[in-house]
Order: sequence, then structure tokens, then C-alpha cells
Amino acid sequence: MTDNSISVPPGTPVVVVRQTPARVWPMRLLVVLLIISIFINFGQYTAYQGYVSDRSPIETFDSGDLSADDKIALIEVSGVIMPPFTERWIETIEHVTDEDDVKGVVLVIDSPGGLVADSHQIYRALQELAAKKPIYVAMKRMAASGGYYIAMGAGPEGVIYAEPTTWTGSIGVIIPRYDLSGLADQFGVHADPLTTGQFKDSLSPFKPLTEAERELWNEIIQDAFDRFVGVIDEGRANLDEEQVRAQAEGQVFTAQQALDNGLIDQIGYEEDAVAALQQKLGLASARVVRFEQPPTVLDLLLGSAQEPDVNPLAQFLQTQVPQAMYFCGWGTIEGAP
Repeated sequence: MTDNSISVPPGTPVVVVRQTPARVWPMRLLVVLLIISIFINFGQYTAYQGYVSDRSPIETFDSGDLSADDKIALIEVSGVIMPPFTERWIETIEHVTDEDDVKGVVLVIDSPGGLVADSHQIYRALQELAAKKPIYVAMKRMAASGGYYIAMGAGPEGVIYAEPTTWTGSIGVIIPRYDLSGLADQFGVHADPLTTGQFKDSLSPFKPLTEAERELWNEIIQDAFDRFVGVIDEGRANLDEEQVRAQAEGQVFTAQQALDNGLIDQIGYEEDAVAALQQKLGLASARVVRFEQPPTVLDLLLGSAQEPDVNPLAQFLQTQVPQAMYFCGWGTIEGAP
């Protein structure tokens, strides 16, 4: 056997080099990558927290004089009035209310309406805005039911414009309900809920409404209907309550019909409403800007700022919740009984 040892004179410094086993380096590399990943995720989380803590609407230039200090704000409410968009619209309205350089607002509506409570929340926020700054309304494709309700937030001094092809009106309340009891009988399906009172499952689709149940829900939607009529009576100086009720059968009006019935003031476009408001404000020049809420992380993941959270279980449970609506949709009949 060959001796590979090396003789070293006494007192000579010796440097010993140890060779690290090859399998140690991958482990060390993984540890380094893990540390880097932690720092990156921490940075992203910090940025996300800063992002969600500041939900101020984004202001973008639309038209007019870019160098003008005085602004006319465009706030657009489009689509069905429902969460989570209700909160975003209200935040935008409140932001514009506090903006000193915004002298007036054009509320742009393209909506068939939506939930009763949400429509009223937006209306109330607009009332507070109208107490400080004039609001004109520009209706686009549709401003019906809840879409018309929120237009009343401009107050009696607000001027309402509708495009020639706008559909509006549809003054009424609806609680969507389907009677599937006949179909259930055919398939041998019978609902047998355990309740603490006779009205707890009164809107179950698996049984017809009793007279007592129908009377109960009629009182509820009548309350919402009366509030709708009152809002129009207050918002339209040219109409009294009797005139409003005469038009509150749930029907949709064309722009010309709405003008003839006093529901709107002018047939025109968004730019006409802006020009009229600028003249009312006495501004020689104005910067017309839009205020929109920034998209949330969920919106970015879904690829749309107008797409609500899609959860099949939540959607199914939501269909079981009684919801009074100021809504104009295909296949619905509106109007208080």
C-alpha cells in the first residue's frame, strides 16, 4: 500500500483544506432562495397594505381645458346597483364632495337599478354632495328604477339630461320569487323546514304564498314603493305626489315620453350636461375629469374591475335571501300592489 502522507519539518505552518461534500451546496442554495423569497413576499405584502389603505379614487382628464384650476367631475354609475360596487361609488362621491377644486358634478347613469338599500345609500351620499355643489345628470342607455332613484339625488335644482335612445322610469319595487311547487310535486320533492314562526320560510319557492304571507310582503314592498314616490316628489319640483303615482306602474319610458311626463328636463348627451353645468357655474374654462375607484387585487385577478366575487355556494345562498329591488329586468313585472 502506498503511503500518501507528507513529512513536514517541525514548526512549519500547515493549512488544512477540507472538501465540502457535493450534496451540501443544493441545500445551501435552497436556504438562500428561501430567504430571498421571504424578503420579496414581505415587500409585496407591505406594498399591498399600502395599496389597500389608500382607496382614493383615481382622477383622469376627460375634456376641457387641461390647464384650468376649476374642475367639473364626472361620476359614472353603470351596471346593477349592488355590492361591492355600491361602496366604491359612495367612496367616490364622498371624495368629490371634499375636493375644493371640483365646482360641480355630472352624474352619468347607465343602470337598470338594483337593490333598494344600495340605491338609497347612493342617493343619500348624492344629497350630501348636492348640498355643497350642483349636480347635473346625464342618462345613457338606461337609467331605470334604482337608476332613476339615484338621479333624484341631484335635488330639485339638478337638471336631468337623457339621450334620445335612453330608457328610464320603471318606478316600482320587486322581490324576485319563483313558485316551483308544481315542478317539485312532479319530481317528488317536498320542503319540510323547521321554523319558529309561520312567516320564517314565507318566500320558499317550494310552496305557494298564503294570503297572510302575501299581505305581509305587500306591506314591505309598499313601504319601499312609497319611499320611491317621495324621493321623486322631492327631487322633481315640477311634479307633485299624485302626478308621480300616476306614472309609477313600473313601466319604462322613452326619453321623449319621460320629457313629456316631466321625469327629465332635456334630451341631450353627456357633453351637453357638462356645457350647461359650466355655464351655470359661470366658468370661462374648466377641466373635466373622471373619478374612478382603483381596481382591487381581486379585480386584477379576475381581469375586470366590474366583476364581483364569484362563489357558487355564496351565489346559491344569496338566491335564498329575500331582496327588495328597484330593478328593471327582462321577465320582471314591477309596481307595488
